[in-house]
Amino acid sequence: MRFVEEVPFGEALRIQRWVLGNGLTILVLPDPAAPVVSYHTWLRVGSSHEKPGKTGQAHLLEHLMFHETKTLAQGEFDRLLEAAGGETNAATWVDWTYYYENLPASEIALAVRLESDRMSNLVLAKDKVASEKQVVTSERRDRVEDDVEGKVSEVLYATAFGKEHPYGWPTIGWMDDIEAFTASDCRSFYRTNYAPNGATLVVVGDVEIEPLLAMIQEHYGTLAPSKLTTHDAPPAPRQRSERRKDVAWPTPTPKIAVGWHAPGYASFDHAVLTVIDQLLVGGRSSRLWKELVREKELAAEVRMSLSPFRHGGLVDLWLSAREGASIDKCFAIAEKHLKRLKKELVDDDELAKVKNRLELGFLSGLETVSGKAEQIGFSETVVGDPRHSFTRLAEYRRVTSDDVRRVAREVFDDRRRTIVRVTPKERRTASRKRSAA
Repeated sequence: MRFVEEVPFGEALRIQRWVLGNGLTILVLPDPAAPVVSYHTWLRVGSSHEKPGKTGQAHLLEHLMFHETKTLAQGEFDRLLEAAGGETNAATWVDWTYYYENLPASEIALAVRLESDRMSNLVLAKDKVASEKQVVTSERRDRVEDDVEGKVSEVLYATAFGKEHPYGWPTIGWMDDIEAFTASDCRSFYRTNYAPNGATLVVVGDVEIEPLLAMIQEHYGTLAPSKLTTHDAPPAPRQRSERRKDVAWPTPTPKIAVGWHAPGYASFDHAVLTVIDQLLVGGRSSRLWKELVREKELAAEVRMSLSPFRHGGLVDLWLSAREGASIDKCFAIAEKHLKRLKKELVDDDELAKVKNRLELGFLSGLETVSGKAEQIGFSETVVGDPRHSFTRLAEYRRVTSDDVRRVAREVFDDRRRTIVRVTPKERRTASRKRSAA
């Protein structure tokens, strides 16, 4: 095991970076404020590392990782953690997959043993894969095919990036791809991507570094590295004209989603767009919420989101009209506010209020060991710097009104936007024959 560096994480804490001989990266942040620990495993593989025809592999394998291993029966992973007073979960997105355990500091050895075991000993039998595929297809129906927001988001990204681009397909995968996966597909993906040289362990909490590293060396040191998936999301072709899609859906009111291409997460302009997001929809006093929801009562929902992707995603606006209100009028008001941002400088007091809100949200997210671990793991995996969350905080603080106007002019270009309109339709109901009494 090799020590690499020690870097600050805020004013009082420090992260140590270590690397095993097989390439496993270890980031340890001792924080003795409470007798708890958060143990994260971040893998540098997500839906952007898949191929057309194999979409949804990363997400399916995330589910399968909670099944049996060569040493643990089905359900034992969860049972052992619950018995120790811990909790566990996982998530997959475009650039990453991660697993975590939050548990008493005295039980850290259990997390090390369980995570190292399923990194190398997962059993991917045909019946287990077939069963989990049913779970995932059901999840897709619930969250995408039977949900207007999920469906519109999928259409928006597929239209903006194209279905052949990794950012244009959904992390959960296309239904045909999910149904076609075999146990052999899953084993190949697992052997390639679930290896020490593709992973980062993040340990935050009341830990002693030397005993922790000894445990990690013992349990992970013999794992072999692999030849990792090397393909990554290519730059998206520049969009040069507006794209539109119409969706008919059994929803009571019309809706619209608009997405503009946005820079990658590490860019300073991404921080500026986060400020713009808060100016427009961040709370009851934000510009769009105030006019559309509170004053004119035209919209029931007004939201924006900004993709935290490595290579740049979308900043998208979601508007849902109130019953009887015009979605075109809602969008016209939104466009008015975007044009105002491109023309006028934001008042210093309004900008300061938004930046204060962002800073409060950032600091609140670091109150727990799990919050710290998640920020460290995300920053390391997406940006390559475990301290980047504090870099982002500094960027929020230095955003100026000129930055807001400049980025608004660059990003909110009608030629680089994609619009998905939702028109209400009646929901079909299956007819039933009345049985004889």
